[in-house]
Amino acid sequence: MVGEVEEAEFPERFRSYSENERHWQARREFILRNLPPDWAGEAPWPAAGRIDHLLSLSMVWANHLFLGCSYSKDLLDKVIEMAEGIEVEDVPQFTTRDEIMKKHQH
Repeated sequence: MVGEVEEAEFPERFRSYSENERHWQARREFILRNLPPDWAGEAPWPAAGRIDHLLSLSMVWANHLFLGCSYSKDLLDKVIEMAEGIEVEDVPQFTTRDEIMKKHQH
């Protein structure tokens, strides 16, 4: 029972105060899918450095997906690969500055 409660609460402690439910559910799935394979869902939790790295990558993915933030190609390739198979409905479409400039040149 205690292990089940800890497992259910584990990702919840990483939700941002201003994160809406839709964004959180997508990022939560990203975190759970990419937890270290040696973690069985109960204490002791993975090393803080590994979790911090995963949380950072989850924020990069969510910021890119929902806010249109840009990052290096290598970083985006990594988080997109990590998020493969996560279904998110009604993802906003963003236009980059380069796409706008190219459109106005014609």
